[in-house]
Amino acid sequence: MALWIIQMTVLVLSVFSSSSQGKRDKVLYCSACKAIVDELNFSISQVDPKKTINVGSFRLNPDGTMEDKKVPLARSETHLHELLDGVCNSMSDYSLHVDPDTQHKQYMRFAPRSSETTGNFPDFKNFQFDGPEASSALKFACETVVEELEDDIISLFSQDVKHVHEELCNRVSDYCKDSSHTNQEL
Repeated sequence: MALWIIQMTVLVLSVFSSSSQGKRDKVLYCSACKAIVDELNFSISQVDPKKTINVGSFRLNPDGTMEDKKVPLARSETHLHELLDGVCNSMSDYSLHVDPDTQHKQYMRFAPRSSETTGNFPDFKNFQFDGPEASSALKFACETVVEELEDDIISLFSQDVKHVHEELCNRVSDYCKDSSHTNQEL
């Protein structure tokens, strides 16, 4: 009798655990990945290129000298970690956009940044504003992507890799691999 109860418990738990592992929303996670790259690129572009930071071991050599070098602040690992800590807070400036011609859905930035003009943004009538639930879902997806890919994000940005959208969102993570608009910037 006890063996039967254990077998039924294992069976029930396996059914519930396999059904609770739902597929990730491709549009949501692909858009979150692209938004992270877009926000980080913008933040990096706002840093004075003349600012540098000392990196190195900060240990004295036997001869009394210290090996350290200066690297640009914008792409330093320290600065990139700071940017990653707050990148998901800007997800409330994004909403689901449906292309009127292709019906392709993706989350896009609808709010201009302080230094941008509003002329290069798509028409608001193509956005779906579903309230705070939609932006919190995108923020959650963003936090998940950052948590899973933090080392890869830091590596790609510190090396100044070209086409970071494609590299991170297609090759490293596969979030946008099946998307037909993988090269489209946000």
